[in-house]
Amino acid sequence: MLYRFAHKSGVYAVEVVDDTSDQVLVKVVQVIKHPKQGDLHSPNEVEGVFFHERKALSLYEKRYTTQSKLKPFEGEVQDYTVSLQQALTKLEHDLQESDTAYSRAALQCLNNLKVDYTRQYKVDFK
Repeated sequence: MLYRFAHKSGVYAVEVVDDTSDQVLVKVVQVIKHPKQGDLHSPNEVEGVFFHERKALSLYEKRYTTQSKLKPFEGEVQDYTVSLQQALTKLEHDLQESDTAYSRAALQCLNNLKVDYTRQYKVDFK
């Protein structure tokens, strides 16, 4: 069974690998929402903050969480790289709708990440 798991500013479809005591070990199988770029403590700011480049959790990457943070996954199961491409495209589209310093910096981060993702997954991220 798959679950929806929010981690930092990204959202993923995960499966439970180990469920012991109060911690649950989950494994990433799909990206639902790509993490937001920049400083999470100063959203949409570029000046005077460290602008983070945030990668999505990798295919089969494992994280510990609590059962309460897992929600039922509703949706179509997709290949990881297809879901990553869709999440990237959606985030890019949202950023392109506003011409701000933040959106330009975030789009530059996403372009850098596409190069990394292409190397990592051997799939061309457009």
